Amino acid sequence: MRRFSSILSAFLFVVLPAAASPAGAEAAIGVAVDDFSYTDTSAEPADQSAAHERRLAAFMAALRRDIAADQRYRLAPSAQDGAAFKVIGGIQKTSTLVQWAKVAVIDVNAKKLVMDKLYIFRGDNDESWERAEMFVSREVMAALATPAPVALAVFDFELEDTTAASAGASATSDASYLAEVTAGVREALGQSGRYRIVEVGGEAASVRALRDCNGCEAAIAQKLGADQSLIGVVRRVSRTEYTLGFQVRDAKTGAVLARGDSGLRMGADYSWKRGAVRLVSDRLVENR
Repeated sequence: MRRFSSILSAFLFVVLPAAASPAGAEAAIGVAVDDFSYTDTSAEPADQSAAHERRLAAFMAALRRDIAADQRYRLAPSAQDGAAFKVIGGIQKTSTLVQWAKVAVIDVNAKKLVMDKLYIFRGDNDESWERAEMFVSREVMAALATPAPVALAVFDFELEDTTAASAGASATSDASYLAEVTAGVREALGQSGRYRIVEVGGEAASVRALRDCNGCEAAIAQKLGADQSLIGVVRRVSRTEYTLGFQVRDAKTGAVLARGDSGLRMGADYSWKRGAVRLVSDRLVENR
């Protein structure tokens, strides 16, 4: 599978032109399916190259036929010819009865893997190859139907303290609790599968309060390569009362896509994380 891995790496790092369909083209999503490579390292004495070539051709024809049969997709010659997804792979025969199949599905525009799996199937006859193709086809179709995760820049949660006791020793503990809130929200959204969390680093450090910058976080998120931005605020009403809020914007347009507010909650500072994770999960994951 070494050769396949090098092909995959090269594809992901080459800058491809954005896939585009001509005006009036059908709405079906373009999928390019490259011929899989084949390697025989079984060291069997008999030359089976002709049989392998025939079975691999039948495998590829069946895979393309399965994809084209779904009206949501259309076969495209290549990524440059309107393919939104590209399917690549390789098969290796390792012994008399064992073969490996490495298959990847790539989101062309986002340059992201939506599937990268290694399969092992037994047998080297027409029937075993047909079974393998049916299984791989189901896996590929499932990957094509799964939306690519949204690249989301989750900025550090901020504290809006309206109490009189906001300075001194509490500042250190506040910063610690806010860091826990941010980490918890990033983890929950990343694990949901709906979002890919983009590292923000120190990009927002020059802005004192993102909540007051009139949407500047969207431009920062776009610079980071994110699709959307998320900012959040903990508002301390008293030492045991607080509210939570967040807002999501489209990184390109700055439009507000989602927002949420918890309303007044009771609890010590260490309960901020639990409340923030619950609020964001309810609005962005469970209700979609």
